[in-house]
Amino acid sequence: MQFHDVWFVLIAVLWIGYFFLEGFDFGIGVLTRLLAKDRTERRVLINTIGPVWDGNEVWLLTAGGATFAAFPDWYATLFSGFYLPLLIILVCLIVRGVAFEYRVKRDGERWQRNWEQAIFWTSLIPAFLWGVAFANIVQGVDIDAEKNYVGGFWDLLNPYAVLGGLVTLVLFTFHGAVFASLKTLGDIRDRARGLALQLGLLTAVLALVFLIWTQADGGNGWSLGAMVIAVVALVGSLAAIRIGREGWSFALSGVTIAAAVAMLFLALFPDVMPSTLDPAYSLTVENAASSPYTLKLMTVVAAVFTPLVLLYQGWTYWVFRKRIGTQHIPTAAH
Repeated sequence: MQFHDVWFVLIAVLWIGYFFLEGFDFGIGVLTRLLAKDRTERRVLINTIGPVWDGNEVWLLTAGGATFAAFPDWYATLFSGFYLPLLIILVCLIVRGVAFEYRVKRDGERWQRNWEQAIFWTSLIPAFLWGVAFANIVQGVDIDAEKNYVGGFWDLLNPYAVLGGLVTLVLFTFHGAVFASLKTLGDIRDRARGLALQLGLLTAVLALVFLIWTQADGGNGWSLGAMVIAVVALVGSLAAIRIGREGWSFALSGVTIAAAVAMLFLALFPDVMPSTLDPAYSLTVENAASSPYTLKLMTVVAAVFTPLVLLYQGWTYWVFRKRIGTQHIPTAAH
């Protein structure tokens, strides 16, 4: 395996890690409106991700930085062609972070209600747009001989991409509901389990259509294997949440996300951005990659620092592993 193949795999792993972790973050944000009955319960949900949400976003920064360094042509075409949706995602992530921090800085009803609305919308919109973006990457877009995207914004909102956005939105919300049932106590935990079952069934329908479409359009044996794993894991997650095994359900919903994202990358390889104008214009792991020396140096750096990051993040989750409920929220913080 050559270095550009290695870095394609590593970037896929980074995106899998990001969607696994940020997925339940987005889900919790959406659930502040779908699940929480009042401000106290919204505070409980937000507190379940309070210690970890910013660390989860490091995976996105690393994935973007790795793409820039390992595949500069891929990065340039992607971020110029998908400029508007990626800008919307970036603005949402910024506002979302501010909303988490600023919500409790004042006691005013209007102040807190507006920031809570911001948390909901800036969780929902990126959860949808990430699916749209990745569906377009896998399906292919209008790339010319100069490696430039020549389509428009509305071209990105084709039926396959919109379905991909709906899948990520519902899947992340399901993942968040399972996480909420794992991290909370009392009535909100029971309602989270019930909502997770409903969302899981909806996810199963949408995801199955999307994955079959992906496989039929350009899949291979490897992507088919990943699709089977995703489907089996989703069924297992639903079965586990039904009998109250939240830990197993959360692990399996994470496997569902990991396998689904892996399927997209496996269906994409060896391309990184297929061209719908002419296959010869497609960006591949070879023609979009940096020099072998650059990739070799990056591999050494990643081998040293990645285990440290994983250990620190794992320690963070261990420290904040206990469940919380409405009884843990001070009256002044409601």
